[in-house]
Amino acid sequence: MYSIDLTSRVPIYEQICQKITGLVLSGTLAENDQLPSVRSFAKSSGVNPNTVAKAYQELERSGIIYSVPGRGSFISKPDSESFQRAAMEEFGNAAAAALRCGITKTELKEYIDHIDERKENET
Repeated sequence: MYSIDLTSRVPIYEQICQKITGLVLSGTLAENDQLPSVRSFAKSSGVNPNTVAKAYQELERSGIIYSVPGRGSFISKPDSESFQRAAMEEFGNAAAAALRCGITKTELKEYIDHIDERKENET
């Protein structure tokens, strides 16, 4: 669930932040879900505990998670501004990749409209 690419040029703490944010945006992690402890995460992923702590601090600073002393770290309410920024960043990366693959702006717009229609039909 929290796989880290130790050979990537992206710093490990950033990979952790991106992974956790992505899991929240995809619905895999929900509001108030507890994250593994720093030590547990570090041990299971083979990462230095200080690196995991730095990632958790960054996630807390950006509003993605919150900490309860003596209890651990938990996922924040997903309708915050920080989640909107994270979603837009992920969308931007996905849209850029789609354009590089030859998908046109028109096709992207049509797909967004399709998603919006599906969402409206669910409610």
